[in-house]
Formats: sequence, C-alpha cells, structure tokens
Amino acid sequence: MSVNLSNIAPAKGATKKRKEVGRGGKRGTYSGRGMKGQRSRSGVSGLKALGLRQMLLSTPKARGFRSIHPKLPAINISLLEKYFDNGEIIDYKKLAQKKLIEKGNKQYKILGSGKLTKKLTVFADGFSASAKSAIEAAGGKAELK
Repeated sequence: MSVNLSNIAPAKGATKKRKEVGRGGKRGTYSGRGMKGQRSRSGVSGLKALGLRQMLLSTPKARGFRSIHPKLPAINISLLEKYFDNGEIIDYKKLAQKKLIEKGNKQYKILGSGKLTKKLTVFADGFSASAKSAIEAAGGKAELK
C-alpha cells in the first residue's frame, strides 16, 4: 500500500481533543465554570467583559506616566536679561519671535535662575517667588496675564 495525502494519519498522541464544556458527563454539574457569576454564564469570552474595563480606568504606577495637567514651559530671568533691552514689555509674541518658547504653546512660567539688571515689564501665566522679587528689585513689573 502506498502512502499519500488521502490515507495519511497523524502520529499517535499528536492531536488533543478540545475540552467541551456544558455537556454533562465526568465534568460535574458546573462543567468547569464554577458556580455563579458572569464567567459562569454563556456568552462570556475570557477577560473582555471583566478585566479590561477596570484596567483602562486606573492610572499606571510608574513607567512613563504622563499627567493630564502638564507643567508649564519655564523661562529663566537670565534669558530675559540676555535677549531683551531695558524698559521693554515682554509678552507671548516677543518670546515667540526670539524663539524662547514654541509658537503653539501660549502658556509659560518665569523662573528666577540668573541675575536681572534691566527694568522689564513681564506678562506671564506664572512666576516663581524668586523671579517675581528679582524683576521688582530691578525696577520692573511682574504681571499675570
């Protein structure tokens, strides 16, 4: 007898019968599904109905968590000293022209790193305490937009 695709059979023990649930027999009254609950009912496939919904609502503990309230981009008073003249009024447009902030980002905060000797009027969304005192000590104004 010759061997071809029509009469070939898999080796003994190579195939495994799929577990049939809910057919009675040796599997007991609950057929491997436990007693009550959503998973014991028909029509539930794995964790789709249970775990996924809970995972989406929780915030991750670590690994690159990004807040929905990001920090404002910061500009130090040393940059204001370097790029602006005495008596100048500094706002979003002037900072964007000098490329100290990105054009799409209209909110920014002034920080107090460095020294300021020029009298400047600065409009910003936030000031650190040291930046505000340094601007006012130089004779300028620190005003919130």
